[in-house]
Amino acid sequence: MEGRALVVTFVRLKLALVRNGVRQSTGRSAAFVGTMAVVALFGVLGLLGLVALRGHGNAADVAVLLVALLALGWAFMPLFVGGADETLDPGRLAMLPLRPGALLVAQLAASLVGPGPLFTLLLVAGAVAAVAGGGAGIVVAVVAVALALLVCTTLARALATANARLLNSRRGRDLAILSGLVVAFGLQGINLGFSELAGDENGDFGVVATVADVVRWVPPATAIEAARAAGEGAWGTAALALAGTLAAWGLLLVWWGRALTRLMTAPDASTLRTPPDDGGRRARDLAWLPRGRTGTVMARTLRYAWRDPKSKMGWVTSLGMGLMLPVLFAAQGNASLYNACWVSGLLGILAYNQFGGDAGGFWLVALTISSPRDALIELRGRTLVIALIGVPYTCAVVVVSAAVFDDWGALPGALGLALTVLGALLGVGAVTSARLPYSVPQEGAMKNVAPGQTGQAWFGILGGTVAGGLLSAPVIALVVWLNASAEALTWTALPLGAAYGLLVAWLGLRVAAPMTAGRLPEMVGALSK
Repeated sequence: MEGRALVVTFVRLKLALVRNGVRQSTGRSAAFVGTMAVVALFGVLGLLGLVALRGHGNAADVAVLLVALLALGWAFMPLFVGGADETLDPGRLAMLPLRPGALLVAQLAASLVGPGPLFTLLLVAGAVAAVAGGGAGIVVAVVAVALALLVCTTLARALATANARLLNSRRGRDLAILSGLVVAFGLQGINLGFSELAGDENGDFGVVATVADVVRWVPPATAIEAARAAGEGAWGTAALALAGTLAAWGLLLVWWGRALTRLMTAPDASTLRTPPDDGGRRARDLAWLPRGRTGTVMARTLRYAWRDPKSKMGWVTSLGMGLMLPVLFAAQGNASLYNACWVSGLLGILAYNQFGGDAGGFWLVALTISSPRDALIELRGRTLVIALIGVPYTCAVVVVSAAVFDDWGALPGALGLALTVLGALLGVGAVTSARLPYSVPQEGAMKNVAPGQTGQAWFGILGGTVAGGLLSAPVIALVVWLNASAEALTWTALPLGAAYGLLVAWLGLRVAAPMTAGRLPEMVGALSK
């Protein structure tokens, strides 16, 4: 009876947390309703699509791969919601007189509430419906759906419990953001892989079928294999696949139970010793920076870029996507050295809201600005950090692309244009940072704009990008003319592009400095939201 009451309490707690979170603001309510609508829509469409595949020769392969990808998504889910869902953190309940076994069952019941389990249930039901058949097969299919859902949710809970202390730390938040980016990059790789493996003109899915033959014996995809085998009368295979799914679930429960017991009984090692004082070492690490306020601003910006999860997410996104986009274009048959200019564009966007990460703390910076010269030094230090990383990285991407594509003749024009775009966006970014600043909230991995400032952020990004493109137009025209009429002089595009980019960046800083010094109260108000 105690266990049943605890299950009911946890389910009610999960519903109360969702309800209270939705009631905090109209935006949260709209976001929740929209999320549920999208989950229901895509879940039902996925269910209908899988049912429509019933009878197709590759229906089982598609169903098995889909369930395997769902399990992979559940494995990463604790990294994104570990700090947002209090029922995922048993450490909050360590002081209560709860047995680990009863707590495990209650947490498992709570994990079945929400849009994620609903979406998984719809897709797994569709996957089973695509392969199941016969009266006895339908019974096995129902068991397979329940087991697949339980394996996915237990996997997420076990990982969340094993890493509960990490997920609640600053390093855990960094890991969540970086893992999200890895997943995004991985999805692009999976998309390319399926595009290449989807078969030839005759519709041959042989390679995909080979991958599915391996994945179908990896839980929880084994549940789908059990439903398929039972529908075809292969009861030995069905029993083996179902036993594999049950064994995987049992092992996950054992691991989860041990992690839960250890978390509720072992002390937190982070509170048992004082971290060593490495302030002197950190100061020596940044001793190479310029002296004076410029070096101080650069050191502060570099530390924010390394420590702040949102800043780190922006840097990793720009660096990773800038390197990946030329590869994607090349894989799609659009190989061009000028696609490497994407990296300079993405790095330049980092300059569009240079004070946003300061949020309410910008008033401390504002107190140190008493003249346009102070503002110029502040902006210059922040911009130099982007250039310090962006210029070498842009050069490296362009050179590596030239080596991969074996197109060394286009290297001067492409590199000169890339440096022009980077310089133009840095100059425009200084102006948008002063004219259109907006606060970047610290809570929420995917929340990068404060409520009410979305339009301002989009206007700054789109307007700054258009302005950067217009400022780069002279060098773009020069490169086009050189490639068309004077190939022998294309080498001049590199020094001219670099010099022009440096000039535009310097002019942008000169324009933004008095604007920043004159708009400090407005900027403090905008960044404090």
